[in-house]
Amino acid sequence: MRHAVIMAGGSGTRLWPLSRMERPKQLLDVVTGDDGVTRSLLFEAWSRLRAVLPAERIWVCTGIRYADQVRAALPDLCPDRLVLEPVARDTANAVGLTAALVADVDADAALAVVSADQVIRPVERFAEALRIAFEAVEARPRSLVTLGIAPTSPATGFGYVRRGGPTELPGVAEVAAFREKPDRATAEAYLASGEYLWNSGMFVWRARTVLEALAQHLPASAEGLARIVAAPAGAQREAALAEVFPTLPRISVDYAVLEPAATEPGRVLVVDLDVSWVDVGSWPALTHTLDDDGAGNAVRGMSVVLDGSGNVVLCDDPGHLVALVGVRDSVVVHTADVTMVCPVTDAERVKQLLAAVEAEHGARFS
Repeated sequence: MRHAVIMAGGSGTRLWPLSRMERPKQLLDVVTGDDGVTRSLLFEAWSRLRAVLPAERIWVCTGIRYADQVRAALPDLCPDRLVLEPVARDTANAVGLTAALVADVDADAALAVVSADQVIRPVERFAEALRIAFEAVEARPRSLVTLGIAPTSPATGFGYVRRGGPTELPGVAEVAAFREKPDRATAEAYLASGEYLWNSGMFVWRARTVLEALAQHLPASAEGLARIVAAPAGAQREAALAEVFPTLPRISVDYAVLEPAATEPGRVLVVDLDVSWVDVGSWPALTHTLDDDGAGNAVRGMSVVLDGSGNVVLCDDPGHLVALVGVRDSVVVHTADVTMVCPVTDAERVKQLLAAVEAEHGARFS
């Protein structure tokens, strides 16, 4: 059967100070839907998958510290579909753990892996691309399928997928190579060639296939995950998870599985996902989910901007007003205990700023 997992374990440090260690970005109500209601990125991801799958075949993988918040955000999530990492060990182990648990209840499962920090419109196109990817895995059981986003700009903040030749499957091509985040000139060349897609970080494969790939390319993780799932479900498995999982090598699924597998002809496939896609990884990216004040500023909360444009202004304190005069192209974020200001061009440095705050003040504002 077809299953899917939402990866929801990130800490969202580049959206500090709104995103905090105890309440990361995927749990914040930052996305306004067509109905005017603001919801979390996690709920958005859940709703997209519900257009494709029943609730009992949707899993969520997150850190154990977020368990109660995830349950509250997703009341329809089945209790035994919540996968809790005792510590963060990057995506290869999070994906592998989920795949092992899914395979334990459904040996022939096909598993889609999606992210909890993306805004995708329209949902119908996403659902169709996911259907094509599932069909590709069912036709080629050993394949690893990635979803590639049609690029709209020479973005330097994303990895890229280079299309290879077509396959016998409609809408599916082979992957020639994965490329890391390029510099501007390289990104412009990628865009001009028409051969490259943005790497969405979303995948579809058989649960058993990705476990076999881990055994081939990352045997230490594969062996540890097998030990965890060999324990009976319940207290014994939880004990094995707590003991073994922190010892697994920390590495992304891209590095551990997809890039080495892409050297095997026809092993890795790509499905084009032609949608409006926002990877909410920084303050400028969040502008697509905020309100336009009519003067070119993306805002939320109480704010007044006089003679200013190109700003991202967010006030998370309902009793506080943020007022700007003559300010342009800046990010201004106010919470109950932190006010953060930076040029839009330096928004990627917020993670660095948080590290400096922690060095001077400890974890108080993390």
